[in-house]
Amino acid sequence: MRRARQDLPRNATGSAVEILRASLQLGLTSFGGPIAHLGYFNREYVQKRHWLNAQEFAALVSLCQLLPGPTSSQVGFLIGMRRAGIFGGLAAWVGFTLPSAVLMYVFAIWAPHAPGPLMQAVLHGLMLTAVVVVSQAVWSMARSLCPDWRRAIIALSIGAMLVLHSNGVLQLAALGAGAVAGAFLCRNVGHAGIELPAVTDHRMAWIALAVFCVLLIALPALGALSTHGPTALVNIFYRAGALVFGGGHVVLPLLQNALVPGQWISNDGFLAGYGFAQAMPGPLFTFAAYLGAASAPAHASLPWAVLALCAIFLPGLLLSFVGLSLWSQLARIPAAFAMLAGINAAVVGLLGAALYNPIAVTAIHSGVDVGVVIIGVVLLQWLRVPPIVVAALCVAASLVTRWAV
Repeated sequence: MRRARQDLPRNATGSAVEILRASLQLGLTSFGGPIAHLGYFNREYVQKRHWLNAQEFAALVSLCQLLPGPTSSQVGFLIGMRRAGIFGGLAAWVGFTLPSAVLMYVFAIWAPHAPGPLMQAVLHGLMLTAVVVVSQAVWSMARSLCPDWRRAIIALSIGAMLVLHSNGVLQLAALGAGAVAGAFLCRNVGHAGIELPAVTDHRMAWIALAVFCVLLIALPALGALSTHGPTALVNIFYRAGALVFGGGHVVLPLLQNALVPGQWISNDGFLAGYGFAQAMPGPLFTFAAYLGAASAPAHASLPWAVLALCAIFLPGLLLSFVGLSLWSQLARIPAAFAMLAGINAAVVGLLGAALYNPIAVTAIHSGVDVGVVIIGVVLLQWLRVPPIVVAALCVAASLVTRWAV
């Protein structure tokens, strides 16, 4: 009996239905990106529902910030799992993800059938929105992840290396270089020593790690058998979800370099979908539903959207389960935090390079576009205007410009 109790998450006293209901409400109302999402989570799960206390919530946030994948989705998944086991975790993920995923899928189906000139103006406005949002993300991440000259040097070096040419291999090498540089330059970087609450069954964590590794190794080989089939699609999105450190914005260059040169989707279509994603509540990773649907052959848009969506979230959810079990061991290794600091700085450089090329190079066509982007950044970063409003203003500016011409 004692062994069975130890195998269950502590506080597993709720139901998957109540978690689905709470997370669905968050999925419909959580605008503003992963940091804002964590604020919504704290208010709903800690202050209102008392499913965990502030220290436990902070511990889960700290853990998920160390892992690749979407931080807010991972935190919600672990809260749901602590509340009602694995089905509670899945209910938390479904509720938080479903609203924006459905909207992104609808946009992928609707966009090709919209009126030509009007739709082109809307897409251009969404591309400008992508420039605004990524600019704000680079600025905010640089301030938090590069607070000293050592990490600033790592970020600038990585950015200079990737600004002219970038692909998946170079990006992975850049993250590795950041880890090595961090091990030497960031030895004094500390991390809050918050103890995590009781973990789940360690055997399940090892199984999750094995699944993660098998898929990471097997999918590229299987995808090579059909370069534009569903397995190749799953491989692209699974690899992106497994390698993304630093939040949803960082997935942009990974997916862009995998999908656009491979002719899965045009660059304009890619950036338009990314811009539309800024106006959605919930996790930015639901951009995958749009990309899956837009890349699909005729009459296969829905299954491809579901495959892409599940593939990009799966590695982060598996690793969050593993991390919950292994946190106590990792916390005893100071070098791990130094390497993580270097990786985070490299992420800033990677995203900064992607901001210039191809995002800004593709989206900005005139001085008016530059002015719209500057105004959008000021509104988003300093006046705290919601992203959905900024997206609407960028689209409106594009429509007015197109009408004036």
